Amino acid sequence: MLQTFKNAWKTKEIRAKILFTLFILLIYRLGTVIPVPFVNAQSFADSLGGTILAYMNTLSGGSLGNATLFALGVSPYINASIIMQLLGVVFPKLGELAKNDRAKMNFITRCVTVGLAIVTALGYYFLLSRGGALTKMATESGASWFYGIVIVACYTAGASIIMWLGERINERGIGNGISMILFANIVAEIPSFVYQLARLVIGTYGYTEKAWLYGIVSTIFALLLLAVFVALIAFIVFVTGSERRIPVQYAKKVVGRKMYGGQSSNLPIKLNMTGVMPIIFASSIVSLIPTILMLAGVTSTTEGFWGGFYRVFSSEGAIYPISLFVLIILFAYFYTQITFDPIEVSNNLKKQGGAIPGIRQGRPTADYIKKILNKVTFVGALFLGVVAILPVIAGPHGIQPLLEWILKGQFLSVNEGVRELYYQIYGVSNSASSLASTFTFGGTTLLIMVGVAIETYQQLEAQLTMRNYKGFLN
Repeated sequence: MLQTFKNAWKTKEIRAKILFTLFILLIYRLGTVIPVPFVNAQSFADSLGGTILAYMNTLSGGSLGNATLFALGVSPYINASIIMQLLGVVFPKLGELAKNDRAKMNFITRCVTVGLAIVTALGYYFLLSRGGALTKMATESGASWFYGIVIVACYTAGASIIMWLGERINERGIGNGISMILFANIVAEIPSFVYQLARLVIGTYGYTEKAWLYGIVSTIFALLLLAVFVALIAFIVFVTGSERRIPVQYAKKVVGRKMYGGQSSNLPIKLNMTGVMPIIFASSIVSLIPTILMLAGVTSTTEGFWGGFYRVFSSEGAIYPISLFVLIILFAYFYTQITFDPIEVSNNLKKQGGAIPGIRQGRPTADYIKKILNKVTFVGALFLGVVAILPVIAGPHGIQPLLEWILKGQFLSVNEGVRELYYQIYGVSNSASSLASTFTFGGTTLLIMVGVAIETYQQLEAQLTMRNYKGFLN
């Protein structure tokens, strides 16, 4: 892989595309720190936990929590693209337009993006107002509606600029613009993760006569956390590149004086065909109730029925990981059905003179492909579910309940040294699990980061191949 990037950098045309992409990403990162007038959101990010807004904050690189110009991030454009893709399946004419006239389809997608950005900006404005993140001028003056229009216009313009930057990367950069912006947001969080990990090892509390014990325990937890991340990245890379290959035999045919066909090939079905879309859909749905309650002023510290209701459905509740896992599997099947049509694939194979050995052409081939597809989709859905809920289980549903049960005296001896060790482990695990469950690399974003890195590598590899780079095809 390093040799591929080295060869790409030596090629003048590809080097120009890489530099242009880096320039666009630099402009984007500058926009994430530009403040919006009449907004002062110093502690606003602390109120986003357990809701869909926390996920949006991750995708925006922290801009949502800081209420800067690019606070809405790429979410309006991604949602617009998903909506247009689903509508293309529901309405055949729109699906034909997407295939025959991409320019017009892109224009419609841009319009939908701006519309979604306006709606999202309005909701975000009311959330900022409720959270006390607006200045007194914007809330107490008689023309507060005017300040509201300015704030909404700024956030809408920010989402439109992000869409424009992504399209520039597609045209003049290395491609995959929106994904590159998401990748930049995730990478930007690495220094914060390193800093939090250093604090975990060094310790910001517990400096007593047992400080040496805390240091040993915290170091072990930090190494374990890094090992889990490395293993998870390796697992994602392996599954992302895995595929089920269905053998296909093409019949011989004579065209003029030449004979064509008679070759053996295969029909690849990727194990993770749906990407991160099922996780995005499932995360949005399971976070809907906590988000609505938070907008109504209910938090985890609220007493009474609604406070308990919020805690049950929040990310710290027991229902959250179970419902997230089930919905990911359901949406994986749903998204596969609308993006891969076995009947269409079977018809294309028949037109090209291809057939699966031992399977008749037509309906039997479509049924066979559908059977294989269902099995592969189930395995891919399990993979997505495990990746998504692993950070959740590692936090409030894994280590913490076990240690709390131990600390109640179930396995503790009367020896004070043993008890002190357990309390140190509990204290460090509290910080470690919190870091693991809240860090950007949890689940979806880690999958996005690895997926974008692999796709960028494949694009550079393809461009080098087209230029017949010496020694590259070996």
